[in-house]
Amino acid sequence: MKLTPPTDPDRQPDLFQSSIMRIEPEWIDYNGHLNMAYYNVLFDQAIDRFWVELGLGPDYMEARNGSTFTAECHVRYLREIHLDDPVRVSILLVAADEKRLHTFEELRHATEGWLSATSENMTLHVDMAARKVAPFPPDIRARVQAVADAHKLAMRPEGIGRRIAMPSQPR
Repeated sequence: MKLTPPTDPDRQPDLFQSSIMRIEPEWIDYNGHLNMAYYNVLFDQAIDRFWVELGLGPDYMEARNGSTFTAECHVRYLREIHLDDPVRVSILLVAADEKRLHTFEELRHATEGWLSATSENMTLHVDMAARKVAPFPPDIRARVQAVADAHKLAMRPEGIGRRIAMPSQPR
């Protein structure tokens, strides 16, 4: 993961990319595609790797007694994934402050590139001793901010900030 913003204005910053993951047989439902719960498993595996890059992984929890909790999640299912499909998740750090991380994740077919699903999340930093939301330590906050600043230069994918609502009915 590169933390340096691109110098070429036409070049997008590098977003975090997970390793390629494969769909497991037990994740396929009776409709013959990936069950909705396992999209979250894939997103969660990718975000755990991203947290390690930011210094918020298991070592952080053990050494500094801090962790992250998801406060809100909005998943959109756009195209079916099937058994053995190779997939990869990219993660955009949309925004961050002293206690929160706003991420937008895209699950894509790893070889064909098409978009299968997105997940937009609000994550909270938690002091595990108090089990309460708490500010990031200064070194972690600086690292998070460096990534957030670099990601500000990325194009915003369609779907950020969408809400769930019934379509408007003509009167």
